[in-house]
Amino acid sequence: MAEIVLSVPDISCDHCKHTIEQTLGPLAGVESVAVDVDGKRVRLQYDARQTDLAAIQAALEEEGYPVAG
Repeated sequence: MAEIVLSVPDISCDHCKHTIEQTLGPLAGVESVAVDVDGKRVRLQYDARQTDLAAIQAALEEEGYPVAG
């Protein structure tokens, strides 16, 4: 199981949190999603054999939440 923390500067409210959880949660291999609104971060645990960082970033960007860095 891999774990990553992503900086997502456009997170600003609970609606953003809900949207990100609903976007990433169903992705194959994603075990958990924790969104820190105040810190503008997303912590993910996922199976790297089923998904990868590029797919996670693409899903976020599609919803209007580009990853910084």
